[in-house]
Amino acid sequence: MKKSHIILAIESSCDETSASVIHDNQVLSNIISSQTFHSTYGGVIPELASRAHLSSISSIVQQALHTSGIGINDVGAIAVTHQPGLAGALLVGVSFAKGMALRLGIPIIPINHIEGHLYSGCIEYPDIQFPCISLVVSGGHTSIFLVHSYISYELLGSTKDDAAGEAFDKIGKMLHLDYPAGQKIDSLAQLGNPKAYDFPRSMLHDGSYNFSFSGLKTSVKNFLQKQFNNQKPNQSELQDICASVQMKQSYSITGPQSYLSSHV
Repeated sequence: MKKSHIILAIESSCDETSASVIHDNQVLSNIISSQTFHSTYGGVIPELASRAHLSSISSIVQQALHTSGIGINDVGAIAVTHQPGLAGALLVGVSFAKGMALRLGIPIIPINHIEGHLYSGCIEYPDIQFPCISLVVSGGHTSIFLVHSYISYELLGSTKDDAAGEAFDKIGKMLHLDYPAGQKIDSLAQLGNPKAYDFPRSMLHDGSYNFSFSGLKTSVKNFLQKQFNNQKPNQSELQDICASVQMKQSYSITGPQSYLSSHV
């Protein structure tokens, strides 16, 4: 293996500390430490997240190197998430990466983690053809991009308020579900009636490619106050509510597909 082809990657933008070793687009290891204690608070506490990153990052990097079979002196560069994310959490990862790069005398590669999302699929599917449409959905981000190449892309639309994942987590908290709630809402939704309740969805026909989820969240809140006095619904009602919420999260990408067809 050529040293220049081996990259140690570090991620600490929110509530997971992760390190991975990559050789010529092949992932040799990927070690993740998830901060599950945030479930107690119903959301990520930035200061506690930063402290957890600080206590675990060294061991996570060591595990990633050990699992990959790569020695630290064989690493040719260090990639690290530098934005966007929680400021304190990012600082831990960036500082650790800078220290290692300085000690080893190798370059450091700052990574915008949204770009990481955009191109992550190319690792598993290297034959993806450009241009393509990429939808990035997470707890903090909901955006749709037209990707021209590995170095060129443009934002077509993004959420004007809450991200989809954030809305799911907040609705889950209203329903007395454990954090993070997205997977639990999805599981319950599979057993419910998506037409049981009518929750609004915004901006589907406004001529843009933007999203909005705050209205959905507020509608669920008002509904639960009126119908259940903020008490947890029974299992059948919970399934129907989750199915109705998730059905209203759907978003047609006919517009962006048409945009792509007319611009290539």
